Amino acid sequence: MTLVLHNYFRSSTSARVRAALNLKGLDYDYVSYALLKDEQRGAAHLALNPQGLVPTLVTEDGALPQSLAIIEWLDEVYPEPPLLPADAWGRARVRSLAHIIALDVHPLNNLRILKHLETEYGVDADGKTAWFRKWAQAGMESLEARLSSEVETGTFCHGDTPGLADLCLFAQVLNNGRFGVTLDPYPTIARIHDTCMALPAFERAAPANQPDAT
Repeated sequence: MTLVLHNYFRSSTSARVRAALNLKGLDYDYVSYALLKDEQRGAAHLALNPQGLVPTLVTEDGALPQSLAIIEWLDEVYPEPPLLPADAWGRARVRSLAHIIALDVHPLNNLRILKHLETEYGVDADGKTAWFRKWAQAGMESLEARLSSEVETGTFCHGDTPGLADLCLFAQVLNNGRFGVTLDPYPTIARIHDTCMALPAFERAAPANQPDAT
């Protein structure tokens, strides 16, 4: 069965999964939803993912939501190249780096939160941008401090091959750029991001290169 990725070009969680699929050399069918029109909450997608969020990966075992779970499933079922280190400490470190973005930054800054700020509290575009920058910069500062000081950091977040943390970093940096969050204060993050973007797997996963990009 061909894998089917239900996603949105500008979704950073979707970009993580696209890059993971590309790194694994896996073909997949691309199904897009215009999140600004709430297309992901249509009946067909809700039947696959009752949360009505993207991404959702349809596999021969069923539909799997949540980007981190998808990436770890891919790594177990298609183990080469690995996206997590072989040792327990390495895996824990990579997950902890990824979680700075996936659990601390992204949930505060995703589209439905920004919409809620506008519709329920009357926050204008400038206010939403300020909100995004506050939490993105807080996460980037913490991530930069760790990556610049921990001995395990190499060409990528952990060693010299891309993995789970790099997938999260790459996607978040691209999203940050839409809100004017520059990389100037974060030289280690900037270096790793540039290294990721030099790889076809990441470049092809970028929002601008998707069929639904507008």
